[in-house]
Parts: sequence; structure tokens; C-alpha cells
Amino acid sequence: MAALAGSALLGIVAGLIWAAVAPRAVLQEVARGQAGVVNPESSAYIVADAWFCLIAAVGGLITGILGYRFLVRRTVWTAAAGLVLGALAAALLALWIGGNIGLGTYNHLLATSKTGALFHESLALGAKSALAFWPLLSSAVIMLAESGARRSAAATGPGKSDASGMWTSGPAGEHSP
Repeated sequence: MAALAGSALLGIVAGLIWAAVAPRAVLQEVARGQAGVVNPESSAYIVADAWFCLIAAVGGLITGILGYRFLVRRTVWTAAAGLVLGALAAALLALWIGGNIGLGTYNHLLATSKTGALFHESLALGAKSALAFWPLLSSAVIMLAESGARRSAAATGPGKSDASGMWTSGPAGEHSP
């Protein structure tokens, strides 16, 4: 539950950051309740998607690193499952928060502006596949960290110290100094 809650909180922050930094296309009111893009070749859509991908990737790395450090090493698979599900929830929350900030203003301007008025479009994610970045990177970090931990444990062998400096048992249960 801690993994889910922490990831969800990070997703809210990510949505706020995305809403703050992502560009929006400029629209012009062409008729009552209808608007068209001023510059059809605007890169605002692609840049907004790129910002979401970058924020989701950083969120996935943070979730994976902190989750592994504080949860997965202690509770193994249940924390890992919680982190991956939390990462998916975080990506969806970031999309929802970022998309809804400014939506009310956009709808109000669309309904009340005079023909010819210019205003910014609300934020939307065109590439829905970007939602996979957060859980994918969280999973990759956990998998790589766990793989490294297992290799290090296998390399220490019996009677050698492990990564924490603790001595492991030798043959027949004897403890090494």
C-alpha cells in the first residue's frame, strides 16, 4: 500500500509539472463554440507529448530506485507488484491532472469568446503509449537492482562477506570470523 500511495502522490506532482511546462497550441474562435488551430504545423502537440514522456521516465526512475531501496529489498515481490501498479496509477494520474488543469478555462473561452479571439487549447496527450514509460522504467530499475543483488550474493559464496559487510555461514553451518 505504501508503494501505491507514494507512486500516486508522485503522479499528482508529475501532472502538475506537465501542466506547467508543456506548450499548448494557439486556437482561434471561428464560430460560436468552434475553434481552429492557428498554425497547423505547430509543434506544441509533439513537445507536450515529449514533456510527458520525459516526466514519466524520470518518475519511473525515481519510483524504481526509491521503491527498491526502501521496500523491495525487505518485502520482495509484494512491494515490487505494488510499485508497478503504483507506477501505472501515477502515469494515469499525471495524465488526468495535467489534462484537467486549464480545461475549465478552455471550455469557458470556447463558449464565451467572440469570433476571431485567440486562446490556448487545453493540454492533451496524443501518444497514449507514453503511459507505459512510468511502469516500464520502474520495472526495469527493480529488475536490474534485483539482478545485481543476486549476482553479488552468488559471488560472495560461503564464508565470505556479503555487500553489507556481514559474514555468511561457511560449510556445515560454521560461521566465519
